Amino acid sequence: MGLSDKFVIGSNQENLGSKFLILLALWFICFLPVYSELVKTWLNHSDNSHGILVPLISLYFIWQKREGFQRVRISNTNWGGVILAGSLGLYLLSYAGGIAVIQRSMIILSLIGLVILTLGKTFFTLLAFPLFFLFFMVPVPDSILGLVAFPLQLFATEVSAVSLHLFSIPAYREGNMLYFAQTQLEVAEACSGIRSIMSFGMLSFIFAYMMDRIWWKRTLIVLSTIPLALFANIVRVTGTGALAHFYGDKVARGFLHEFSGLAVFGFGFVLLLGEYILLNKIKVTGDR
Repeated sequence: MGLSDKFVIGSNQENLGSKFLILLALWFICFLPVYSELVKTWLNHSDNSHGILVPLISLYFIWQKREGFQRVRISNTNWGGVILAGSLGLYLLSYAGGIAVIQRSMIILSLIGLVILTLGKTFFTLLAFPLFFLFFMVPVPDSILGLVAFPLQLFATEVSAVSLHLFSIPAYREGNMLYFAQTQLEVAEACSGIRSIMSFGMLSFIFAYMMDRIWWKRTLIVLSTIPLALFANIVRVTGTGALAHFYGDKVARGFLHEFSGLAVFGFGFVLLLGEYILLNKIKVTGDR
């Protein structure tokens, strides 16, 4: 390849890169009506508070791959245009219909289409995980949360009642209520474990991404988040019930209640981290 050919290719790369930056700015402007409500949901809805960290985590993973970008040739891929046009069309329809979850999901899907269209499939392969990880920033609709949370409330209440009996603490369960001799405790939606499942689910995908590329290890750590989150939440409810029995219902409210939530999250995170370390120590040859 001669010097002139290299100059043409380099010039073409710069043009495609500039095109991507211009379209990226236009893409950002297109979704301006969505951002404010999305941020409000992150800040005011505790079940989705982890969403505010997702873009920052994705940017970190993109920054980690900065050296790989220099070795990848930028190219056009028309399929990206199809994804981009389709996602923008769905965005307009959902915006007119007031369907927030679709509006917010199209932010990510349209960005994926934009990357494929202007940078190419090879470039997209490098960015695949950070881009798809952005779906964790989309709040789950309250209607779906309600359907999942209530059975989890009943499950946490029932198992916690059995656990309290094992410690010789008399507790009567009725629905999502625990009744003690001198007080009562309600296992509310916030204590159902749905928040822990979403938070630990996000963390599990990060651990799976950093893990050896062995499919069963990655699958195991992702799937284990559900029983792990349920277990951590049952420990919280059982512990709160025991404190309420001995010291009254004040321990189930205010600072101690919030602190128990943080403590249980830390406990679950330690368990998840321990699982990640153990799975990474298992060496498997030929299983890819």
